[in-house]
Amino acid sequence: MIEIPEEANQILNIVKARYNLKTKSEAIAKIVIECGGSILEPELRPEYLEKLQKIEREKGIKFKNISELRKIIEG
Repeated sequence: MIEIPEEANQILNIVKARYNLKTKSEAIAKIVIECGGSILEPELRPEYLEKLQKIEREKGIKFKNISELRKIIEG
């Protein structure tokens, strides 16, 4: 058993009715899963996705070892 405020209880009843759930436990699970998804896996902004795609298309500089890379960087 858990104690919840009356407002939360009303919301659970609405969720239960809207999704045709049998128990408040199912309503709680539904809410937690939906909210948890947005917390754990937030959507990436479209402009950030475009930036990532641009970076993936860029070609890098190939080098065999650190000293070769140092020569390339230092000119």
